[in-house]
Amino acid sequence: MTSAIPPALAEFAAKMAAKPIIPTDADAPTLHVGLDDLPFAEAGDGSAIQLLHVDLNQGLWISNTRLPPGYKVVRHFHTGLVYAVTHKGRWYYAETPEAVSSPGSYLFEPAGSTHTLMTPADQEGDTLVWFAIYGANVNLDDEGKVVSVIDARRALELYRGYCDALGLNYDKLIVVGE
Repeated sequence: MTSAIPPALAEFAAKMAAKPIIPTDADAPTLHVGLDDLPFAEAGDGSAIQLLHVDLNQGLWISNTRLPPGYKVVRHFHTGLVYAVTHKGRWYYAETPEAVSSPGSYLFEPAGSTHTLMTPADQEGDTLVWFAIYGANVNLDDEGKVVSVIDARRALELYRGYCDALGLNYDKLIVVGE
């Protein structure tokens, strides 16, 4: 027994079959952010973040993070995966000091990995790391209690607020899902 194909489905199938295998239109253009297209938001302690891309649908935030020599980030963990590529300088986790990230290094952090990011005090110049972070960054005090939580939406709010307060342009910031 053969069932008839509904006319709307046949019309849709014909429409899809007529499309080229390789897209020929620019429905989704690429977006580019140059190194100097967005400001670094200074934290007041020598560290700074340059937010590059936020995808609120996926809970993803991508940034360049700048850290001075001898810097210690508060102990924290992430609720999602984190990818990191070191562009300049060196850094490591206090929990695994033998694994030093240096220019060209790639680091993968599984969700739930608790660590304390540090930069060597004896290095010359800042460390610059590209991070792609899914989910939230959960910051902890010395007793392991949560002191703050930063996710993609909060990172976007903080970055825009900083830039707005100082009159800095962030038009090139890529935001998906607003």
